[in-house]
Amino acid sequence: METLVWAAHVLLAVVLIVLVLLQHGKGADMGAAFGSGSAGSLFGASGSANFLSRATSVVAAMFFATSMSLTYLSANQTKDTSIMSIMDQIEETEAVSIDLERKSAIESDVGVSDARGNSKVDQIPE
Repeated sequence: METLVWAAHVLLAVVLIVLVLLQHGKGADMGAAFGSGSAGSLFGASGSANFLSRATSVVAAMFFATSMSLTYLSANQTKDTSIMSIMDQIEETEAVSIDLERKSAIESDVGVSDARGNSKVDQIPE
């Protein structure tokens, strides 16, 4: 899902840049009034301003939506669940259980626990 939003975000960024670069500047209307040739353009004399302005607004709104979506996805991202991290967690759990088994085996062999099963090693004052 996140990869799809990233792809749409980059595509919308490129489209938004192209749309902004295609639009006329403020001084372009004066040149069109004196016959600079924009009257014979693809969208007509004034049709391109309306079309490009609306298209830019729509693409900018979509770009904003993908930006917010990416922010939401990164804030609610789960912990890395790759197979290597899962194997590391299993190894840590096994190491802790082996250490506890060794400790209990040593205590039972040496006899360092009292009648209630508490280790006398833990009762030694520091």
